[in-house]
Amino acid sequence: MALKHEPTAPYHSAQDALRVLETVARHTSGVTDTELARHTGLDPERLTALLRMLRREGYVEQTTDGAYVTGDALTKLGSTDGREQALRERLQRTLDRLRDSVGAAVYLSRYVDGEVRISQYADGPTTPVVHEWVDFRSSAHATAIGKSLLGQLDHNSRREHLSRHRMARLTSRTITSDKLLLSRLETQPPTVPHLDLQEYAVGTVCAAVPITAGSAVGCLALSLPVEHAHRLRQAADTLNRSATPLLLSLAI
Repeated sequence: MALKHEPTAPYHSAQDALRVLETVARHTSGVTDTELARHTGLDPERLTALLRMLRREGYVEQTTDGAYVTGDALTKLGSTDGREQALRERLQRTLDRLRDSVGAAVYLSRYVDGEVRISQYADGPTTPVVHEWVDFRSSAHATAIGKSLLGQLDHNSRREHLSRHRMARLTSRTITSDKLLLSRLETQPPTVPHLDLQEYAVGTVCAAVPITAGSAVGCLALSLPVEHAHRLRQAADTLNRSATPLLLSLAI
């Protein structure tokens, strides 16, 4: 399956962060920020922001003399023993933090073996998840998650998916024309979140942004009750800006 992949800002940030981590890992006795700037080619302001994020996530630690060394989180994710559990726990902590910062239920979804799958989510008493009244695997045409995942595939892969899943009308707002849906997916800029404005379920609005690490197609999404629809675009922008740690965890 070919990918229609156009890097977004979080993708670039994750790539830069990986360059920093690779440099730190090579210098087992520690490396200063000045040396990091020289080795990575990143400007000081950009590097400072990345190091702040990497320290917060536990990927690097700073010694008493100011040098940076590999952190415990990177060691766990880099190990073959227990990596999957460590990754899942790290992703969940990030999702929980995102839920609190955007004030909405958040979801991490993947496109696996031709199907939409929600792999992890974070909800709470005031941030309930969407009630799955129609299987998400058969309703990609109506959900922000589905549209974001389909949008990362090539044209033929999108058509193949839609040929297996009939575009049922779930609400009065659901798009049921494959021609219209494919046209919108084709023209959607990669930096603009996909939206679901009561297309899957009456009373709920959603947004999704791409999370693509390597050849794996994924997305990060949020849902809100329709009375909070005025917060949707701002929450989606926050979600997009905050996607770098998730991308980084998946890429390591």
